[in-house]
Amino acid sequence: MPAKTMKKRHNGDMLIETLGLDGRRVADVGCGNGSLARLMVRHGAEVIGVECNPVQLEKAFAEPPAGGETYVSGRAEDLPLEDGSMDIVVFFNSLHHVAVDRQAAAITEAARALKTGGLLYAAEPLAEGPHFELMKPVHDETVVRARALEAIRNAAVAGFAEEREFFYVHAARHQNFQAFRERVIAINPGTRAAFDARESELKAAFEILGRKQEDAWTFDQPMRVNLLRKD
Repeated sequence: MPAKTMKKRHNGDMLIETLGLDGRRVADVGCGNGSLARLMVRHGAEVIGVECNPVQLEKAFAEPPAGGETYVSGRAEDLPLEDGSMDIVVFFNSLHHVAVDRQAAAITEAARALKTGGLLYAAEPLAEGPHFELMKPVHDETVVRARALEAIRNAAVAGFAEEREFFYVHAARHQNFQAFRERVIAINPGTRAAFDARESELKAAFEILGRKQEDAWTFDQPMRVNLLRKD
C-alpha cells in the first residue's frame, strides 16, 4: 500500500484501539525501555516486558512504574513464560531484531505462551519512508524486515490464523540529531562506528528528511500490523 494513502496515526493509539487490554495478561516481547508496557498497564493490562538488551532493561527498571508491569530478561525465541499463560503477545517493532534464522522460532514461542484464542499483535516498520531512509546508511534493515514479514506469513505453521492486516504512518520523534544517534546506538550498539564515520552526512540527512516542530523533529515511518489468533 503506498504510504501516501495510509492514515497518519500514533503507534500507541493504534495498539490501544485494536486490542482490548483491560484485565488481559500481555507479554511485550522486545519491550525496550518499557514505555509501551507502561502504556498498556495504564489501560488495564497486566504486562510482562521481555527484553534481551541489558541497557534497555535497566532503563525499564529505572522508570517509575505505571502499575502492575514486570520486566524479565529473555529472548523472543526462548520466552521465559509458562505455556498458555498469556492472552496477548506483542511484537512491537521487535520481530525483525530477532536473528533471521530464529524468527520462525519466535512465532512458535508466542503460540506456546498464548492461551487458545489468544492474540499476537505484530507491528513492523516497512522498509520505506523518511525514517527508514534516515536509518539506512547506518543500519539497513531491508532484509531483516522482509524476513520478519515472511515469518508472519508462515505463522499458520505455528497454529495461527490471521485476523486482520492494516497499515498506517507513524511520525517518529527525535528531539535532535544527538538524541536520534543515542537512541539508535542504545538499541543497536554496532551502529556507533557508522555514526562516527558519517556524522556530517547523517546530520544533513536528518534536517532534509525531518520536519522541525517546536520540541522535536518528526520523520514519517509507514507501519504494518498483523493481528493473528491462536487456533
